[in-house]
Amino acid sequence: MVNFVKNSDFNKRYQDAPNSSITIGGVHFAYRELGPRTGVPIILLNHWGAVLDNFDPRIVDALSATHWVIATDYRGIGGSGGTAPLTVGEMAQDVVDLIRALGLEKVDLLGFSLGGFVAQDVALKQPGLARKLILTGTGPAGGQGIDRVGAVSWPLMIKGLLTMRDPKFYLFFTSTANGRQAAKAFLDRLKERKTDRDKAPTPKAFLRQLKAIKAWGRQAPQGLSTLDLPVLIANGDNDIMVPTANSLDMARRIKGSELVIYPDAGHGGIFQYHAEFTTKALTFLAA
Repeated sequence: MVNFVKNSDFNKRYQDAPNSSITIGGVHFAYRELGPRTGVPIILLNHWGAVLDNFDPRIVDALSATHWVIATDYRGIGGSGGTAPLTVGEMAQDVVDLIRALGLEKVDLLGFSLGGFVAQDVALKQPGLARKLILTGTGPAGGQGIDRVGAVSWPLMIKGLLTMRDPKFYLFFTSTANGRQAAKAFLDRLKERKTDRDKAPTPKAFLRQLKAIKAWGRQAPQGLSTLDLPVLIANGDNDIMVPTANSLDMARRIKGSELVIYPDAGHGGIFQYHAEFTTKALTFLAA
């Protein structure tokens, strides 16, 4: 059982950050925060089925060395209450409500995969709330292959069960020697926290989020050209979950955006290249 305690102490490592929660409209939302409580905070939005323990501690620690970082659980996932939404729009509204409940007026958003969908929706529907946007391993509404995330993922999830490996080993990384080494290192990092770990997602929540992803993939394209804020886009060159072509498409449609594509890397390119990614992200945030 995870106990959530409101705590604003400065934490140096994500693995030591206390679990916190805030109640909004009768639903409690779980989060962890660390880093100096000054400046514009970075809100971290994670992937399908992810809980607080699925954020890469190397990325969080590097960002929080100089920035206030807040990692969150979506409604119905991990330590958050309620029922997982069936649309990205509902998830985005939850994020907006959380930001406001925490008393924040301006934030930076870092979204990975599903989190990137949510970050885009927040930025488009609440202009001015986000100062800067970092979109990783993600794609736009109606993007190529996004409605097939489940079809692509299920066989590799079964492979994970049969080989007794976390499915992310196959889903997030290439099958090359570099990819396999990066996958093992990433999965080892996710185990560094030993106490007060988050709850695993329920099968129901997992499937409801997949429906939201499919709906996003079939949704009409959004007006990304109207985004008026700095945007950094990053992905691997061989993303099989949210095809890399989507990152190129977003970069083309978002004026002034920066694009980074990592070689011999998949959906989890920012985890494989975490040092390079955090250096780039920190430079982008400081500009």
